[in-house]
Amino acid sequence: MKIKTLLVIALAAAVPALACAKKPKKAVEEAPVKAAPVVEEAEPTITEECVINVSLFHESVKNKMYADAYEPWWEVYSTCPNANKSIYSDGAKIVEALFQATSDPAEKDRLAKLAIEMQDKRIRYFGNDPKYPKAYILGEKGLAYVDFYGEAKLAEARECLQQSVVGMGVKSKVMVLVKLVDVSYALYKQDPSGSAEQFIADYELASNALADQSSDATNKNAEIAGKQKDYVDNIFAISGAADCAKLDEIYAAAVKDNLSNLDMLQKIAKLYKRVRCTESDVYFAACEAAHKLQPTDESAAGCASMAAKKGDYEQAVEYYDQAIKLAMIEDELEDVADYQYNAAFYCFNNLKKYPEARKYAQASIATLSGLGQTKGQGRCYIIIGMCYAATRLYGNDAKGTILNKTVYWAAVDKFVKAKQVDPSVEAQATEFINTYSRFYPTKEERFDLPNEFNGNTFYVGGWIGETTAIR
Repeated sequence: MKIKTLLVIALAAAVPALACAKKPKKAVEEAPVKAAPVVEEAEPTITEECVINVSLFHESVKNKMYADAYEPWWEVYSTCPNANKSIYSDGAKIVEALFQATSDPAEKDRLAKLAIEMQDKRIRYFGNDPKYPKAYILGEKGLAYVDFYGEAKLAEARECLQQSVVGMGVKSKVMVLVKLVDVSYALYKQDPSGSAEQFIADYELASNALADQSSDATNKNAEIAGKQKDYVDNIFAISGAADCAKLDEIYAAAVKDNLSNLDMLQKIAKLYKRVRCTESDVYFAACEAAHKLQPTDESAAGCASMAAKKGDYEQAVEYYDQAIKLAMIEDELEDVADYQYNAAFYCFNNLKKYPEARKYAQASIATLSGLGQTKGQGRCYIIIGMCYAATRLYGNDAKGTILNKTVYWAAVDKFVKAKQVDPSVEAQATEFINTYSRFYPTKEERFDLPNEFNGNTFYVGGWIGETTAIR
């Protein structure tokens, strides 16, 4: 042993001596250094002991005995992490339970790091799983950041969650979609000016996926997705990021830079429509550019709003006609009903084309009835009633003056119908009933025209063409 030690000391002493030795005058060409060969790490061996331990910790997890599960789980996780996917699904439950059970800061820190490391290891060994691929696991990693670190690692959580949703799309886990919005909103509150665009993009990504899930009758989570979509929509509505002026700041340049990018233009237009910023010039510009590239019902509706803002109501109605046809092709009947109502409103309020207004309003009622919806019908009946009340059918002489009042009977019929089918318009309908019922033909006036008022009903002629009760 002494001889070996002396040899080691002698060699160590020789190294600096050689390094400091005088170099020869003639340069000596050094041989090129060859790169070390890349040696792939061998897959861990799955032993019989691993298989037994998997069974042991899995049984303990089933019985919620997480402390008992930890030792066999840790043995498998440490020596054969490629043995079974349950290492990670059960492991998440074990680590979470132990994290909640301890009050030791050092232990909590260890378990938090372990929770994140576990997802990285899962990606390494099971990232190609067809059902739960890398994108899915990134979602689990994002949730782990939220659960174990709270607001301390929001940026890391957001990055994982966003990558997961991009990768999984409509197959994303509902909680991953919700947490993406929650985390992005928290970052937005910390830095409203710097994170607004990111928050809006994340909201759009999550909201669209939840909408698709909730409308899929084959999706077992459709109902949950629908409720969570309402939640993220509410978060976005109260965030302040949905302010029209703020959206304009973000998207004005984006529209100008993407006049030939149909996908981008359509996304911007949908966002503006969703948050009801359809009076914005940025929205109009996006819709107009998108409509030129590929007409859709949304782009046509946007162009209709733009025309109306400019005072060209004839053009607005023409655009709504296009929107109605295009939405019918896509079977978007709720949008069809809205477009029909909007056309009715412009025909009544701005163009004074009462028969056309009634035609569109009746069409909207029929569309909603086909969907089994009563909400929305009330406003259409009110439009029809207002058209009747604004009509003069019988001339300006004494007789005509009396007969012209009969239109108020027909108008009130529509107001009564409005609040019967749609309680949301009850207050407005009642106000109109009280207003226009004061203008009915009086008993004295009806007595002066016995031939016209000779029963309990009266036929209001002209384009109205309806029978109403005398009252």
